[in-house]
Amino acid sequence: MGELIRIVEVGARDGLQNESRPIDIKTKAHLINLLAMSGVRYIEAGSFVSPKAIPQMAGSDQVFSSFSRQSGVVYSALTPNMRGYDLALASGADEVAVFSAASEAFNQRNINCSIAESLARFEPLMGRAAADGMRVRGYISCVVGCPYEGLIEPQRVLEVGNSLLDMGCYEISLGDTIGIGTPARFDELLYLLTQTIPASKLAVHCHDTYGQALANIYASLGHGIRVVDSSVAGLGGCPYAKGATGNVATEDVVYMMHGLGYETGINIDKLIDAGNFISTALERDNSSRVANAILSKRATQ
Repeated sequence: MGELIRIVEVGARDGLQNESRPIDIKTKAHLINLLAMSGVRYIEAGSFVSPKAIPQMAGSDQVFSSFSRQSGVVYSALTPNMRGYDLALASGADEVAVFSAASEAFNQRNINCSIAESLARFEPLMGRAAADGMRVRGYISCVVGCPYEGLIEPQRVLEVGNSLLDMGCYEISLGDTIGIGTPARFDELLYLLTQTIPASKLAVHCHDTYGQALANIYASLGHGIRVVDSSVAGLGGCPYAKGATGNVATEDVVYMMHGLGYETGINIDKLIDAGNFISTALERDNSSRVANAILSKRATQ
């Protein structure tokens, strides 16, 4: 058996948060069930943020009570503050995630505070999580570039990453929020980070705006990265980053990993069924090239 790549499926949260049409609880819960049945073992199922800020994430507590939990699957939630953490805990989230950015301007637009202020807000949450035995994952947005500031220096990412790890995050997900990264930029970033942060504590979260996501993930493998965030059917965007298109499609990542000899534990045909379901429900095209190729092949058989 090949080495395991852990896929963090963010479609039900990051993927759906930017959709313009309403999505009912039943549809979200069924998507999560299909993902779990395909073999996905880490699913970001919702976000306990203000529904005024992100309307699509309203009712995340109902989502958590509606899907069928499968043994061995981690169901996580994004929590920006103590209120969000309390709601996630009450809803039965297995893990929570906090988020900051390597860009001051983006942080102000996204969560209305500076980087330092956002980190300070997380301190009581991290203390509670430690007392509750709740694992916390950290996100850093704009690790390569920002829609307001332009290119981001890797040193800034390192500083935020170390702060999140020092607080108690077990893993840091590096988000190329506007998808401008290239393999050379990821090499530069990861070369710096892995000088002091073990690769086992890092993940990559690549948007495919410029068609570079798979190449960037491939480059990351060379630095020891073995955790990849992705979104079924390539769903997603960012409400605070104009023009940012979807996350890299989980189907495309899984196909590449299997082709490279890695294991994911995911049945790609069942995964494609999950992506096809949500694409149909949203009345939008499936953004996964692998899914479209295999669905076309199915149609001719």
